[in-house]
Amino acid sequence: MGKLFLLFVFFTWIFGNPIIAILAILFIVYVLDRKFIGLTPSLLKPIRRSSRLKKLKRHITQSPNDTSSKVEIARILIEKKKYREALSLLEPLEQMLDESAEYWDDLGLCLMQTGQSEAGEAAMSKALLLNPRVKYGAPYLRLAAYYSEHDAERALSYIEAFQDIHSSSCEAYYRLADIYEQMNRKEDAMEAVREGLRIYRSLPRYKKRVERKWALRLFIRKTRG
Repeated sequence: MGKLFLLFVFFTWIFGNPIIAILAILFIVYVLDRKFIGLTPSLLKPIRRSSRLKKLKRHITQSPNDTSSKVEIARILIEKKKYREALSLLEPLEQMLDESAEYWDDLGLCLMQTGQSEAGEAAMSKALLLNPRVKYGAPYLRLAAYYSEHDAERALSYIEAFQDIHSSSCEAYYRLADIYEQMNRKEDAMEAVREGLRIYRSLPRYKKRVERKWALRLFIRKTRG
């Protein structure tokens, strides 16, 4: 805090305005966070995503059989939480992408988010059958989160299946801690936090860069108890 105060005094002296000094400090903090940690949301990502979506939609009007572009559009729509629109793109691609675990996971997520829980679970189960480690085991956690509020036994079965794959994703363990919290299993939640931090320490340097923001969130959660 002392360094931030000195920086504030310095910028106030430079700009002659404390409000501009605060804005300059916030900008520096934001840039450093985006470069080294990633806790703050990207200001440019939504703009780039919307631009990419428009280009892809124009492209498939000219090339309606471009499957990869349709899948990319669907994933952008999923990021924007437009699950029904994404589902309308994914469902006709079933035969062409029958062997893709990523496709079945995307389809399952859209189905569950549009109220088709049984079909969604079946699609995610097929994704896991094709590749048990698809998306670092995210389908297990999605299914566990879905069932945690009304079917604890089934939720636990998905959690145990997730743990069996020994995922190296810090994000996955953060999500796992969330699920345990929902089930009022606080000690198991803290164990998931500790395991996520242990995994982070064992990661190679290039992978730590990707997982750093989740490791920091795990650390904050640990300090809060």
